[in-house]
Amino acid sequence: MAAQKGKDLLVKIDMTGSGTFMPFAGLRASKISFNAQTVDITNMASAGGWRELLAGTGVRSATISGSGVFLDDATDERARMYFFDAEIPEFQVIIPQLGTLRGPFQITALEYAGDFDGEATYDITMASGGELTFVSDL
Repeated sequence: MAAQKGKDLLVKIDMTGSGTFMPFAGLRASKISFNAQTVDITNMASAGGWRELLAGTGVRSATISGSGVFLDDATDERARMYFFDAEIPEFQVIIPQLGTLRGPFQITALEYAGDFDGEATYDITMASGGELTFVSDL
């Protein structure tokens, strides 16, 4: 795979609950992390005393984080509404040359900052809140 532009990693938010996804305006940096807990089944009979894990078990999760500048009142207002109402809307993440991730995420952190001689910025963190689907571009 050739190098990809970071700006092509898009985080999109469902603006109306109808599956209409819009890019989260003003994002400058975004990141998605996938996590999986393990189930340790190591016992006295484990070969050589090496840890053994139980396949197909554990809790899987994903976290989306990003930071940006204010450019769009509608997506900022929607994000605040989702945070304060503790809703878990659908999000999409476009991962360049790999595919599209879609599923429910809850906004778990929303931070605002600004310096006297600079622009106002925001940081956002979202945690998966249900099953995620991935459609590959490959």
